[in-house]
Amino acid sequence: MRIKIAVLAVVIAASFAYLIHWIDEKDGMTAQGPSGTREETRLSGTPNAGGTNGALPASGHIGAAAPQSSGSGSGATPSPSEPGNAATSPSSGTAGDEPAGEGKPGTHDGAAGTAGEGAGQVHMSFVGDVIFAGKVEGILMENGFDHPYKEVRELLERADITVANLETPVTTRGTAQQKEYIYRSKPEALPHFKQAGFDLVTLANNHIMDYGEQGLLDTFRHLENNGIPWVGAGSNADEAYRHATIEHDGMKIAFLGFSRVLPTPDWFAGKNKPGVAESYSTKLPLEAIRKAREEADLVVVLAHWGQERKDQPVKEQVDLAHQYIDAGADLVVGSHPHVLQGFEQYKGKWIAYSLGNFIFTTNEVPATWETVVMDARCSRNRECSIELSPIKTMWAQPVPMSEEKGQELFRKLTRISVNAEVDKEGRVSAVSGGRKASGEQDSKANASSDEKEKTPSTGKAMVPADEKEKTSSTEKAKVPTNERAKTSLEEKQKAAEDKQKNAPE
Repeated sequence: MRIKIAVLAVVIAASFAYLIHWIDEKDGMTAQGPSGTREETRLSGTPNAGGTNGALPASGHIGAAAPQSSGSGSGATPSPSEPGNAATSPSSGTAGDEPAGEGKPGTHDGAAGTAGEGAGQVHMSFVGDVIFAGKVEGILMENGFDHPYKEVRELLERADITVANLETPVTTRGTAQQKEYIYRSKPEALPHFKQAGFDLVTLANNHIMDYGEQGLLDTFRHLENNGIPWVGAGSNADEAYRHATIEHDGMKIAFLGFSRVLPTPDWFAGKNKPGVAESYSTKLPLEAIRKAREEADLVVVLAHWGQERKDQPVKEQVDLAHQYIDAGADLVVGSHPHVLQGFEQYKGKWIAYSLGNFIFTTNEVPATWETVVMDARCSRNRECSIELSPIKTMWAQPVPMSEEKGQELFRKLTRISVNAEVDKEGRVSAVSGGRKASGEQDSKANASSDEKEKTPSTGKAMVPADEKEKTSSTEKAKVPTNERAKTSLEEKQKAAEDKQKNAPE
């Protein structure tokens, strides 16, 4: 009997020891990921500094914002009521903060054209304009806030960093501005946006202050609560022009956002005034790029510019893109025209002039339904390769195109690109002898008189955005009112510089 008991004790002890060893190995695998290759991605040195006006802290790790967050991903939504004092930022991780969403499943491997083989690489995905307002809001309320991502989630999650142009304030407060189209999106949309894979947004656009400074400050707070860093706007000019840095695979990637399309100079960020980082003057944008160049391995500029529904860039876009690269940018990604524009390689750096709409209101112009998910794979030596996934977006749901439609879109992008072509696999490559990058020939030859820039009337009654969606193809682009009588880029820049110097304190 004693022998049996001793044998049983030995068996139990051995089983227990094996169980402990198995648990330890499993924990180690979980920390690394299934293949043991998942790299840490974190944020530091964000532009949303100072701890005021809903801003993120100046430096250090921001756990809530990290793409590898272990958030619950439960889809819990914030209260639709806004906080009483939008100028005070809650500290990260305090009670009431929204979940940051689940982390990325890992890097997408195997795509051709990877730049700079070896250590120090990052895979970034970029999409065009995103709103949750107007008819989009109605669709989301009926089908769920995860509706836009059901057909493209895999494309969004496979990158290390996924970026969008958030062209709407996220708020239930504020005063509607005197402009033709105004948007305001519910805070409930952001947790699902985060869970779909988005890691950073630019707010440098002509809709982010549709509900004034209050709406902008509330947007900061809701983005912070959902762990989504932003660039291109701030509680003052220093914050608006400051870069956000995301670290991945030992690389520091700096992001900046600038807009050359704003309804009025009142939207410009000032010394003590919330607003947008404008690029009518190049002084502050170029200074910001040079500073980012000193601190980061890779610099990405998110530019809002151009004329609506033009599929090729105008001269101002080309000039700014080249200046951004000359100042140190490694990749320039544009938005605002609501249609896809072509690509250009300048001094070995890629420019995507416009990615069109991604989640936006739907009209009867087919070109506004065409978009892409743009994958950029970049290395520490500042080389990037570009690959496109063709998308059709209608009624708040982007869907991958069929093979036939995708090939048609790639051929179109080749026709409208500068010294670049898109092959059958969606890879963008440089070619010699392409169209000149002046922008002038297309902006003049292809623009009908009713598409030329105009000053929006401030006298007409405001019409909600969702009642204006079915606009005709003659809808005109809007420009700041102080540009109506100016005739040259130099005069525009000088006027903006003067305005910046005299901005309200």
